[in-house]
Amino acid sequence: MRRSVGGIIPPTLDELKRIATEYGFELTDEEARFHAGLIEGTLGSYRRVGELPEPKPEVRYARTPGRAPDPAENALKAWYWRCSVKGADGGKLAGKTFALKDPIGVTGVPSMSGSALMEGYIPDCDATVVTRILDAGGEIIGKAVCEDLCISGGSITSVPVPVRNPHDRAYSAGGSSSGSAALVVSGACDMSLGADQGGSIRIPAALCGAVGLKATYGLVPYTGIFPIENTLDHVGPITRTVADCALLLEVIAGRDPLDPRQRETIVPVAYTKALTGDARGLTIGIVKEGFGWEACSSETDEAVRVAAAAFERTGARVRTVSIPMHRDGVHIYTPILLDGGAMQMIRGNGFGMNWKGHYPTAAIDFYARSRKAMADSYSDLVKLLTLCGHYMSTKYNGHYYARAQNQMRTLGAAYDAALREVDVLLMPTAAPEGKAMKITPDASPEQYIAETFRYHFNCCPFDATGHPSISIPCAKVSGMPVGMMLIGRQFDEATVLRAAHAFQALGLYA
Repeated sequence: MRRSVGGIIPPTLDELKRIATEYGFELTDEEARFHAGLIEGTLGSYRRVGELPEPKPEVRYARTPGRAPDPAENALKAWYWRCSVKGADGGKLAGKTFALKDPIGVTGVPSMSGSALMEGYIPDCDATVVTRILDAGGEIIGKAVCEDLCISGGSITSVPVPVRNPHDRAYSAGGSSSGSAALVVSGACDMSLGADQGGSIRIPAALCGAVGLKATYGLVPYTGIFPIENTLDHVGPITRTVADCALLLEVIAGRDPLDPRQRETIVPVAYTKALTGDARGLTIGIVKEGFGWEACSSETDEAVRVAAAAFERTGARVRTVSIPMHRDGVHIYTPILLDGGAMQMIRGNGFGMNWKGHYPTAAIDFYARSRKAMADSYSDLVKLLTLCGHYMSTKYNGHYYARAQNQMRTLGAAYDAALREVDVLLMPTAAPEGKAMKITPDASPEQYIAETFRYHFNCCPFDATGHPSISIPCAKVSGMPVGMMLIGRQFDEATVLRAAHAFQALGLYA
């Protein structure tokens, strides 16, 4: 038996030969022994790294582990865990209660990311956004259920049961921040945080009738949150009002040296001061290509058009704009999610490599062990991402991922060009479906995969380009909410929030 030194077991000659074969070269026994000797000496550095203390973000506020929710308080199946983590005595968020999407780390509080693979994992550091909420006087009262590893636009993949829509429990709450939206709308908490890699804040906000903001890429730090793909990861507010959304963004936005997504100089803005109650002087651009998707709901499209016209009552000018490349956004986004997600979330044990910042090693280790022991417990959607993403990235050498990232710049420039003509772009949030669909009991894999792809066509391009976008409730169709999405210039959340606030002040949605 090989001897472990400092917790590290040197490779056997057969292991080195297998690795060589995987990379397309062969080793003779003599060559394998040569490299084994060199590796044995190199492992001393790895052992020393294992001995040195590991820095972690400071945990500033006391908390207890909490408890599983009682059935009586969890009719929507939206709470994963209940706790009480109280922040500072005063601040902008004093007296406000918060639910956090489950992948957002809270020290000592379980976090399973909607997946059986992560059940039993307990973070050992707070996400940056958690610390900022607590510093501002907020209280975290629980973790919200999300979809299995956050890969679904519907709300039927979460372990162990689906999240229910607060307007009708027979319907989907959307995903993947399903519980975050359902809890806010039901009044179980004042505000919540979701995460968004393809619409996962905005889709459940639209389907549940909440306000959900995906800010500019990097504006809100993602440190301490289980990711999917570094270039798509966003975290942001889900609230009942635009005013609350602006307030929460004001607290959580800003520079964090531990987050590699923050390439720009981040300057916090007093977003609440931008809320004037009107949109005078703004031009709203209704994006022609955001409507009329194949198999779309004509009723929901029309509801959004009617709501868009109401912007004139806020003092804004409304006009139609055309961005033909928007229809290619979903195609440009897809290889980035699949190839990038398979490389980072699956092969890279969630966090991957090649970036500077804080790596939560406890999460990496826990997930890696579970992935090797329980991979068959992945949802069919995660399996689809893994199989397709791995095949395409290895068969075609990452060509399509790279090409999509390059095309993303062209797509972003197309939105930027339109935003030089208008101040805000407008389209339905959840497309092509538009509103929540009924949850099918014991859905087949085909049914719940179809559920995932009913809502994200308009949302996902802005995860790739990074433009800020907000979903606000604008109507009801057949008793279920319909969301309208507003998109702005990079780092111009103030204008997006001002427009959204002016529309909400009309009081058209009830």
